[in-house]
Amino acid sequence: MRTSKGKPADVRTLRRMAGARSFERGEVYAAEGRVGDLVEFDERITAPVAGTETYRVELWGGATGLEFSCTCPVGRDGAFCKHCVAVGLAWLERRRGQPQRGKTGKVTPAVTMDEVRSHLETWEKDRLVRVIVEQAVYDDDLRRQLLMEAATRTARGVDLATYRDAIDSAVQAGRFVDYHSMYAYARGIARAIDALEDLLREGRAVDAIDLTEHALAAVERAMGSVDDSDGEMGGLLERLQALHLKACRKAKPDPEVLARRLFDWELRTDWDTFYGASVTYADVLGARGLATYHRLAEAKWAKVPALGPGREHLAHDAGRFRLTHIMETLAEQTGEVEALVAVLKRDLSLPYSYLRIAEAYKHAGQRNVAVNWAERGLKAFPKQPDSRLREFLAEEYQRTKRHDEAMALMWAEFEDARTLERYQVLKRHAERAHAWPVWREKALALLRDKAARSRRAATRAARWGWDGQADRSELVRILLWEKDVESAWREAKEGGCSAELWMTLAAKREKAYPEDALGVYQAQIEPTLERKNNVAYQGAIGLIRKVRALMIRLDRGADVAPYLASLRAVHKPKRNFMALLDRAQWE
Repeated sequence: MRTSKGKPADVRTLRRMAGARSFERGEVYAAEGRVGDLVEFDERITAPVAGTETYRVELWGGATGLEFSCTCPVGRDGAFCKHCVAVGLAWLERRRGQPQRGKTGKVTPAVTMDEVRSHLETWEKDRLVRVIVEQAVYDDDLRRQLLMEAATRTARGVDLATYRDAIDSAVQAGRFVDYHSMYAYARGIARAIDALEDLLREGRAVDAIDLTEHALAAVERAMGSVDDSDGEMGGLLERLQALHLKACRKAKPDPEVLARRLFDWELRTDWDTFYGASVTYADVLGARGLATYHRLAEAKWAKVPALGPGREHLAHDAGRFRLTHIMETLAEQTGEVEALVAVLKRDLSLPYSYLRIAEAYKHAGQRNVAVNWAERGLKAFPKQPDSRLREFLAEEYQRTKRHDEAMALMWAEFEDARTLERYQVLKRHAERAHAWPVWREKALALLRDKAARSRRAATRAARWGWDGQADRSELVRILLWEKDVESAWREAKEGGCSAELWMTLAAKREKAYPEDALGVYQAQIEPTLERKNNVAYQGAIGLIRKVRALMIRLDRGADVAPYLASLRAVHKPKRNFMALLDRAQWE
């Protein structure tokens, strides 16, 4: 196990890759004997590690350094986890001739897999066969692999039924597959796909098509019974589709029959299988297959009703969505904008529909027609405008020097949602109209007016016992974006802002105005502690450190001890917080 420079990995390598916290946990795991049988073979090290569940770790030297994999959630996210550290340390102990003993007293064996291989080479074939078959009885993955390999060499030819049974066995778990079990489950299916790839390499392309479609259907059925948070099943579906396409290119099946199968599958699937098949399989389908595909799509499309404003609920049908995508794909292949618009016009139930048509005409160079469709979209939905449609139209107005009309649209956008993001868009358009100072003052005045009205409403609500809250957070955020810290501070002091913004303001004023920052940090300690969890307690300790440093800087060092004592008195029941206070070094 070596690094990218050819040097053996050592403890420093493990610490650097894991970080201090994961390394320390890995040390504990190694010391507790959680590393199972350590196997070193073919310049790779593998071992199981007992954690929340038993995870499988693999380490090897690669071009970029020490490579690794672990089946735990952290390892699957690409991090060098504590399990990898534990295996690395166990391997280093073996190299030093100090087999590691855990609580069970178990010692890692010194015999290597290379020695095992040398030993097996002395066995007679019958003995090897007997051992493998006996192991396959208990090892599902190995048994399926052997069955499929044997199925290609029967006296009656390739036994497809055996392949199908092996695929079904791998996919049908018989229970819900949770997150922690997904890696092993997906690996079993992947090995079945390996066998299908071997079949294709052996020239059995027609059989590979049949079996790949069987596997695709099986995996699709299983999708609702697994936790696919990490996307293993989606990856298997992609791999099977790639294999299916490769097999079709080799076997060259009847294009019309293939077109029917692809169309039916693309239309009914819930998992985007064969999505965009008319493009992906164009070279396999040829003119005859594509004509069949197109004919099938047109026949279905003729039955799809047109939708206008107020009927958007009918557009959410999954079958309609998939068929629409098929028709759009076919229209795009013609290269004619009118063919695409004819499809898009079938659903005008949302403002976004008009935007897509406008964008299609713009892409085709027909910008006047594009503007007309965008304007139609705004008129069709006066009470539910789409910000993307407004932005599109404003850009086109700016291009033709219709600045007043563009600014009217962007001001309406800002009025609807008075956020930093909309403020930035307003600024960009106002600068193109050379009128930003005027629009800026207008926008800031609107924000202040909103904050004042919200505060009055909150005050009225509070009289009835409601917890109404209002502040100037968005105005403060905008001023900070403009790097006007003084104005942001003034607005926060006058109208309040979120805790996050107070912390930002304190950090920016800490150097020049330590007294201001001190007050902010002190004010945030109590709300932080009230969250009553260890993360909050760690955050409170960080705030206390800032308070202490600022007190000392302001020649108020004598206030530190009484301040800490007051915190202890008030929060004594919070034992974890008390422990953190005790461990902190304040002197």
